[in-house]
Amino acid sequence: MKVLGLETSCDETAAAVVQDGRGILSSVVASQVAIHADYGGVVPELASREHVSNIDFVVRKSLWEAAQSENFSGWKDIHGIAVTCGPGLVGALLVGVSYAKALSYSLGIPLVGVNHLEGHICSILLDHPEAEFPALSLVVSGGHTSLFYVTQLGSYQSLARTRDDAAGEALDKLAKFLGLGYPGGPIIDRLAPSGSPTAVPFSLPKISDGSLDFSFSGIKSAALRHVRLHEIAPLDSFTPQEPEATPSSVLDLLASYQHSIVDQLLDRIARALKGRAVRSIQISGGVSCNHELRQRARDRFESEGFAVYFPRPNLSTDNAAMIAAAGSLRLEAGDSDPWALSVDPNLPLVS
Repeated sequence: MKVLGLETSCDETAAAVVQDGRGILSSVVASQVAIHADYGGVVPELASREHVSNIDFVVRKSLWEAAQSENFSGWKDIHGIAVTCGPGLVGALLVGVSYAKALSYSLGIPLVGVNHLEGHICSILLDHPEAEFPALSLVVSGGHTSLFYVTQLGSYQSLARTRDDAAGEALDKLAKFLGLGYPGGPIIDRLAPSGSPTAVPFSLPKISDGSLDFSFSGIKSAALRHVRLHEIAPLDSFTPQEPEATPSSVLDLLASYQHSIVDQLLDRIARALKGRAVRSIQISGGVSCNHELRQRARDRFESEGFAVYFPRPNLSTDNAAMIAAAGSLRLEAGDSDPWALSVDPNLPLVS
C-alpha cells in the first residue's frame, strides 16, 4: 500500500509517499524558517498563507520524486491519503486537511486524519523497524514535550506533558532574548559545548502533585534573571554566532541551560521506567536532534540495558513521511475518516 502523507501543522509544508508504512519513496519539506526569523518565532497568519502557496508544489514534487522509483508511476498508485489534523496551528492545519479532502474526493481514495504526536512516534519505525515494544516514547520539540507509554503502535498511555513551555520553545526563547537567532535550539546546540554546563546552577522543577509532568518556565525565568543580574548584553540580533565570537559568559549560560533541560527530560524518563515493562526508549521530535540529549540518553539508559532509538535528523523535525507511516496503520486495516473530518489545535493522543 502506498500512502500520500501531508503535514501542515506549524511552519513546514510537507508531503511524502510511503510504501507499506516503512519505505520512504519521497519526502519533501518546504521550510518557512527564513520568513519567521525576523520575528523570532512563528507568526500563525504568515504560516497559513505560506502553506496555501506551497502545498500544491510540494505535493507534486513528492509525486515526481516517488516516480523515480521503479514501482511508482503517479496518482493512480496512491491508495490513501494521511493528513495531520492536530494538534497545531488551526489555520495551518485547515490548509492541509482541506487539500487532502479535495484529493481524496477527486481520486476516489480513502482519507485518514493523523495526530501529529503519533506521527513523531512512528518516525522511529521508519529508521528502526527493529525497535521493540512496550516502549517509553518521548516527543520533544518546539511545540510539544510529552511522554507516552506505548504498548504497541496505536495503543498510547499519556504519562506526562509540559505544563507551560515546551523544551524547544524554552531554548528558542533564551536564544531570542540573547539575540542569537531563530530557531534557537540548533544555535544553542552548536555553542553549548564551548561553555561549562555547571557554571550557572539551575534546579529541577518540583511538581507539587508528584506527577511526571514537565515545566520549563522556571528555568527560563531563572536564565533571564541571570542575564539581567550579570548585565549580559544581547549579541547582534539574528546573526548566527560562532564559539570564538561569543563571550564566555554567554557560552557558560547556554551550556548550563541546555544541560538542565536535558537533565529534566532524562529524569522523567528514569522515573517513568519504575514499575513498567519497557523494551526500548524512543525519543523523537525536533529537539531529539540535540547532540547532548542523544549522547546522555544513550550513555545513561543503554548502560541499564535499554535500547535507545532516535530518528535521523530529517525525520526528527516535522515531515510528512511520519504522517504517512502513522496513517498507514489505519488505512491498511480498512479504516477511513468521513468528510466531516475537521481539525483540532489541541487534539490529544489517546488509544
